[in-house]
Amino acid sequence: MEKIQTKCLIIGSGPAGYTAAIYASRANLEPIVIEGLQPGGQLTTTTEIENFPGYPNGITGPEMMEELRSQASRLGADIRTGVVTEVDFSVYPLIAKTDSGQVYSAQSVIIATGATAKYLGLDDEKKYAGMGVSACATCDGFFYRKKVVAVVGGGDTACEEASYLSNLASKVYLIVRKDYLRASKAMQQRVFDNPKIEILFNTNTVGLFGDNGVEGAHLVKFKGTDQEESLDISIDGFFLAIGHKPNTDVFKQFIDLDEQGYIKTVGVTTATNVPGVFAAGDVADPIYRQAITSAGMGAKAAIDAEKFVISHK
Repeated sequence: MEKIQTKCLIIGSGPAGYTAAIYASRANLEPIVIEGLQPGGQLTTTTEIENFPGYPNGITGPEMMEELRSQASRLGADIRTGVVTEVDFSVYPLIAKTDSGQVYSAQSVIIATGATAKYLGLDDEKKYAGMGVSACATCDGFFYRKKVVAVVGGGDTACEEASYLSNLASKVYLIVRKDYLRASKAMQQRVFDNPKIEILFNTNTVGLFGDNGVEGAHLVKFKGTDQEESLDISIDGFFLAIGHKPNTDVFKQFIDLDEQGYIKTVGVTTATNVPGVFAAGDVADPIYRQAITSAGMGAKAAIDAEKFVISHK
């Protein structure tokens, strides 16, 4: 199969990938976008978005992603279905191969493959996706004002999300599998001192229930011991805060990653350790993980790619 040549190959979609495609198209880079397993990224599983500028009445995640995709396509981006399964960044032009066997030869590459939230593996998490189950308190917490929610996890992220949700919800359960919190001492104290947060130590979630969305959770305390006890709690929202896995496995042979697997970028740029390869969005952002910050990184990556291509003609 003949190699397809491009000035800019964008691997992944979502706010970062589509925004990069918009900027790269306007810069005459004639970008090709390989959308990946989940075109539109994690936002396609989000029902309502109210914190993205420009949508005063809100918009659903799938609708927003379709609008971004349409805008990129209208400006000239070549958007293709497929998954990049192999890359060779030891050569230039840079090489990427998809699951269909197609090989791309690119003067620049923007990685926007995102990160995947870690789940408990319960069937009910899929059943109630977008109906009470969320992996982003900042994204969805607004919908649970004066309601009861639960957060799963015992690290800094879980404690931060529980604290954030306590400003909105009437009550927050923090469900912790172990008998202690892994969060920093300062973060632990903030949770302990919060009267709206109830910590359930030594507790596992084994299921969720509800007719038209999450109405409660089935829990087991001291699972596997002679103290094992089953109980149900009534909740309106169930938040996962047990971490994210950046989608970087295919790049790790060539790209510098941090200890969690996120792509390291150089200074305030989106450049990686490989000349001509840039990273944008959740794949390089373990902190913010917001649509608006991902879109901003996508714009930066396209500008960085344009400068690189011009200087390497």
